Amino acid sequence: MNLVLFWAASFALLCFVLAMACAVVRLVRGPTAQDRVLGLDALYINGMLVMLAFGIRSGTPVYFDVALLIALFGFVGSTAMAKFLLRGEVIEP
Repeated sequence: MNLVLFWAASFALLCFVLAMACAVVRLVRGPTAQDRVLGLDALYINGMLVMLAFGIRSGTPVYFDVALLIALFGFVGSTAMAKFLLRGEVIEP
């Protein structure tokens, strides 16, 4: 692996971890439920990006599969939370 790519991936990991820390702060301190949902969205997106950076850094494809699963489950969870906040129920009769 190229040394520049290794250091770039390491810097990206550091930035994503800092962004995850900011998302956790918004998740905990959010004054409204919408702020908490946005914090959760930012948290799963940054978690997915951390997995992608690990995959680039290590060169193994397992991290890319995990990132895809995080993205799929995060989207479904965000959609369910948005529907619950709008209508008060997730599954309609």
